[in-house]
Parts: sequence; C-alpha cells; structure tokens
Amino acid sequence: MSKTAYIELDGQKHEFPVLIGTENEVAIDILKLRALTGAITLDPGYKNSGSCQSAITFLDGEQGILRYRGYSIEQLAEHSNFLEVAYLIIFGELPSNDQIVKFENDIRKYSIVNEEMKGIIDGFPKTAHPMGVLSSLTSALTAFNPKVVDAECEKDMYEAVCKTMAKFLVIATWTYRKAKGLPLNYYDNTQPYVDSFMRMMFTLPTEPYDLDPVVRNAIDKLFILHADHEQNCSTSTVRMVGSSHAGLFASISAGVSALWGPLHGGANQAVLEMLEEIQKDGGDVTKFIEKAKDKNDPFRLMGFGHRVYKNFDPRARIIKKAANEVLSKLGVDDPVLAIAKELEAKALEDKYFVDRHLYPNVDFYSGIIYRALGIPTEMFTVMFAIGRLPGWIAQWKEMRINKEPIGRPRQLYVGAPLREFVPMEKR
Repeated sequence: MSKTAYIELDGQKHEFPVLIGTENEVAIDILKLRALTGAITLDPGYKNSGSCQSAITFLDGEQGILRYRGYSIEQLAEHSNFLEVAYLIIFGELPSNDQIVKFENDIRKYSIVNEEMKGIIDGFPKTAHPMGVLSSLTSALTAFNPKVVDAECEKDMYEAVCKTMAKFLVIATWTYRKAKGLPLNYYDNTQPYVDSFMRMMFTLPTEPYDLDPVVRNAIDKLFILHADHEQNCSTSTVRMVGSSHAGLFASISAGVSALWGPLHGGANQAVLEMLEEIQKDGGDVTKFIEKAKDKNDPFRLMGFGHRVYKNFDPRARIIKKAANEVLSKLGVDDPVLAIAKELEAKALEDKYFVDRHLYPNVDFYSGIIYRALGIPTEMFTVMFAIGRLPGWIAQWKEMRINKEPIGRPRQLYVGAPLREFVPMEKR
C-alpha cells in the first residue's frame, strides 16, 4: 500500500510520495517540492536528507548494523578477504573462484605506474602530509590515463576498476616511502593484493621482509571494515564530483581530500595524538576520563562513540580482537599503547560512557594496530583511503549508471537585501 506525506504552506496542501527501502527505511520524495511550493528544505550537514537511492551499503546506527550488498560485516570479516569484498561492493555479487583469480590477475596487469610520476612525487618536500601527496598523485593519474571511462560499458568499467585498484595501492605506499626517505617499491605480481601492499610498504633493499600472518590478517580485516560506509563525507564528495561527469581518478582524488579532515578519516590519527598527550601529561588515564566528563572542559576522548552508530560500532567488535592478537604476537612494549588499553578498560566500565553508548569505535582500535606496526601517525588516513577505495569506485559507478543529475544543493540566503552602490569617496 503506497503512502503519502503532506506539507501545508500558505493555506495550500501538497502531496509527496513516500518511498520504502529494502530494510523498511522511509523517505519522503521531495523532488518536486520547490516546483510546487516555491520553498526548499534547510538541513545543514544533510543529516536528514537522502541524496540518492543506493544498493551498495546498509547501515543502521541505532541497531549497530553494517552490511555490504546484503552481507553482514561480521560474516565478511570472518570468511572473506579484502579483494573478494572489493569485488562484491563494486560488481554486486561475491565472486566465483574463477572470477576472483581473474580479478587479481587483471589488477596485476596495471600495477606499473608511469615513471614520470616519480618526478611529481620528488617535487614534494619530505615533510608534506601523505594525504596531500596521495590526493595530488591520484589526480595526476588522470594525465597518464586520459581515456574517459564509459561506466555503462562493462569492459571499460572493469578495466578502469582494475587499473584504479592497482595504481592507487602503489602510490599510497609511495607516500609513506617518500616521507621515510626510502626507495620506492613496486607491486609484486607473485603476491596476493594485501601481501603485496605490505611488502611495498616495508621491504628494505638491504634485507628480506617476513610478513607475519597475524599482521596480514589484521590489515586485511581493517581494509574490509573500511571498504564502504554509506553516504559519508568522502563518499558523498566522490558522487558529487562525479555527477559533473568528472573522471574516476579526479573524483577519487576529491574523496581523498575529504577523507583527510580530522572529523572524518583523520579520526584515528586524532586518537593517537590524544594518547600521546595523555602520556606527556604523566599518563594519568583517570584524570583525562574525568576531564572528558566535565562539560566545561574542552577535552574530548577521541575514538569513543560515533556520529552514526548510537550503539556499539559493529566494526569495533571485530577489530578489537585483531588488535589484541597483533599486540600479543608482536609483544610490543609501548607506553602509549599501554595507556590505550587502560583507557579502553576504564571507559567500558564507567557508567557515564556506558549510559551514553560512548564505546570505543573502529578508529580507536585501528590506530592501536597501526601504531604497533610502526606506521607513522600521519599515514593512518592513507591506510583508511586504501580500504575505502572499493566503496568510492562502486559509488561513482552506481551514480553514473543511474544517470543521477549533477549535484546542486540550494541555500537559504540570509545576507544583505538589495543595496545602492556607494562611491569610494562616500564610504
């Protein structure tokens, strides 16, 4: 049975259709609102506005549910791997064995990055933030891959996906190597996707690199957990930029820049900076918990609670186990990580945080893992970007195939009314 919503304005009543999603989400279709009433809605941050209909990710913040293409994040993290999940998110179904083998082999075909890209990265100072470098290098890939991607051509789109998955992984590791003053490594086509990433990051020319399976498993899970998250800031940016028919690399470059912000992808970096602040102050965790509870104190516990999840972040439950396994296997003796474990234990038992559902989120635990692996804090968001890449690609592809119109939000003007120009001598 169809539903209808009504808006009454200036004595006139207007009807608007109500749409019901697969999981019984309700949306009022206001596409014709301005045409019928002359009015617009005002929704800063678009917290109550749906920008599209999407079949990729379902998120229920109240229930703590996250699913990709109908599959629960818990099952995917337990039984799948990152490349399989990437295929699922981008193409809509879990791959067969033949499909995933072909997908990985086809990614390897495009793993070489044009040598002239090294000239671009050499132009950055060693102190440049890796996310700024990554955004620039991603945009630069457009110059070396100028062919316009036809999202409706299966062959073109598949080739673009493989190319993006391969080259983005390489240049992401290059931002780390540049910052560390290390020679740039290349994709190893004999290794799986995540293994090749770890080797590009950490292999030194002077010694072999042994990849610990516990570490590899944790990174694989982190990439899966970050692969997509509905219409967040960076994803919405990719769709918005792509709606102008900007290319895939340009749109993803914009997504990288959006992810860079401390309120979005930079959250796990903020967690470690907070832990370091606690350490420098003497390491009194109780003191900082009380500061966080004081409404007159500007201090906030980073990595606790979530803007969308009003319950426990489902991703945090999964990665908490991986974090404990990594710390146990590596036997890391790090006072900052010790503070993190103490902070987690005390916050989970504190009535103030429990009553407000301020549980540790995925950013809290991902930061702990990256720190244990010796990854610099400023690289944390790059790690996030690698995981989020399949989601950005899938969202761009869906937006183009659905022929969504160019994004063009309205505004409520609150500036000065019409004024007469004042000549210079009278101002």
